[in-house]
Amino acid sequence: MELIFHAQDNTYKSPFGAVAAGTQIQFHADLPKDGGYEDPHLLVCRDGQWDSPQVVSLTLENVLPRYNRFGAVYTPESPALLFYRFSCSQNGETIDFYRDVNGSATRQGDCWWQLTVYRPDYQTPDFIKGGLYYQIFPDRFFRSGTPKQNVPADRVMHPGFSGLPEFRPDAQGKILNNDYFGGDLAGIIEKIPYLQGLGVTCLYLNPIFEAHSNHRYNTADYQKIDPLLGTQEDFKRLCDTAHEAGIAIVLDGVFSHTGSDSIYFNREGRYGNGGAFRDPQSPYRKWYQFEEYPQKYHSWWGIDTLPNVIEDEPSYLDFICGDDGVLEFWMKLGADGFRLDVADELPDCFLDAIRRRLKKHGAHLLIGEVWEDASNKIAYGQRRRYFLGEQLDGVMNYPLGNAILSFIRCGGGENLSRTVWTLLENYPLQTVAVLMSSLSTHDIPRAITALAGEPYQNQDREWQAAHHFLPLDRYQCGKKRLKLASLLQYFLPGVPCLYYGDEAGLSGYRDPFNRCPYPWGQEDHELLDWFRKLGSLRREFSSLLANGEYLPVQWDRDLFCFLRRQSGLALLIAVNRGEEPHALTLPQKAGRILLGQADGGGLAAGESLVILYEN
Repeated sequence: MELIFHAQDNTYKSPFGAVAAGTQIQFHADLPKDGGYEDPHLLVCRDGQWDSPQVVSLTLENVLPRYNRFGAVYTPESPALLFYRFSCSQNGETIDFYRDVNGSATRQGDCWWQLTVYRPDYQTPDFIKGGLYYQIFPDRFFRSGTPKQNVPADRVMHPGFSGLPEFRPDAQGKILNNDYFGGDLAGIIEKIPYLQGLGVTCLYLNPIFEAHSNHRYNTADYQKIDPLLGTQEDFKRLCDTAHEAGIAIVLDGVFSHTGSDSIYFNREGRYGNGGAFRDPQSPYRKWYQFEEYPQKYHSWWGIDTLPNVIEDEPSYLDFICGDDGVLEFWMKLGADGFRLDVADELPDCFLDAIRRRLKKHGAHLLIGEVWEDASNKIAYGQRRRYFLGEQLDGVMNYPLGNAILSFIRCGGGENLSRTVWTLLENYPLQTVAVLMSSLSTHDIPRAITALAGEPYQNQDREWQAAHHFLPLDRYQCGKKRLKLASLLQYFLPGVPCLYYGDEAGLSGYRDPFNRCPYPWGQEDHELLDWFRKLGSLRREFSSLLANGEYLPVQWDRDLFCFLRRQSGLALLIAVNRGEEPHALTLPQKAGRILLGQADGGGLAAGESLVILYEN
């Protein structure tokens, strides 16, 4: 038996998790009395400074029956990403203790514990905490039928609002993404009551700026609404209508690149003779990096229709973040925040400037697209500092979504538990409270397909199209699994993000099949009722879900059970994804069942349970 320490146990580290600079942290570690251990100490390193750790001596504080308990107080003075481990002597030999996968101490490996230290004044917006995001791909949500002006003639309109998007290349072998179903801002306005019924408190809109593709990630003009979506007045009316309904609006900010077919680059000549590609004297010329002007230039992931911008070029920085910049323009019209596309490809100075601009308007939200643990993300050889208080409020919480989907489809409650604890240990609590936790997005397969469809691996678009609609038995299986997955999504820490149409039963693999039109009039009403119930429960217990602690109760291969608790209220959530009934450890006092059914102290196969306990 050796050193005992666990980062997720307040006995050994208090307070738990990330801390504000200047916080006193109490560390304890237990060493066996008969182990001959001497001179225990804590080693604390700033990121990258592994050879020069700060040494903090641990002193004897308590004598237990089999162990000696040592302790120390450590106070990080400034925001930083820190790492720590323990060391001591045994018979004149140095013994080092590292972190195992569950947060306990081990002699094996070389993994240090992480300590995120953020600015004391770091805050995140309250308006989304305990709420519900709803993601809309604007062309595919609802078509109002309102006539549009100045629509480019090279766009191809689907005759109806259903069916698969175009996925085959044209005669020249190019995929143009120039087919449209005609969803628009006026259509979203019409459906605000529907969104209210789901419990939505924040709309996240995929790009709405003028762009010449249906996904609109190739921006053509940052200060215009795409003509197929409507007008600037439509956007303001959407914001006003949504705000009256208690719903915020978050826009997609695509700032790492523009379209080649844009007013700024203008390779295709749509915008006359100006633009960086056609005019070497263009004011936009210095936004782009040319190797051989004008034909050879840096582009996003080598896609020549997406020329990269130089984000720290002063004129571009001011264009986006200045007093009369893009951010200011849309916030004045009513936008409540931005989700930053490929945030890990944006330089720190640019993220700093975006945050400063947004926070001049108060509680505006800044979410980044980061696919991994964003607290310790390394991008292009550089450790990022998203959550130290000067950049992001939160990120798209792909690690949690992936862990939920994996547990429901394949089993493995231990991995899901580890994912939740890692998130809570590494992220500031105010960050956790605004995380966008998705099971589906425009970049990954629809949840119902991920849960019950054939694994697609590297299958091409023809295969994905042929397998788009699940066979009835797989659909029923996927629907049952989606209910279980969404229950976890709605009650685990973070804020669930419902991707439009998941609640109606939309299926689909990768882009573009995960971007089909919402099936108005053909919804799966059983699923709709389920999501309305989940939204109602989130609304009823929004304070508890925003601020309540997370307490694991029971997990194994097929069962996952936990509590969310705050001020005399506790919600117990349990999911049995297995094919057999599962024994369930419930509190002795009686609770009120809000969802599901307990069966003699157990949980039936494929079922879930939500119980409210009140003091």
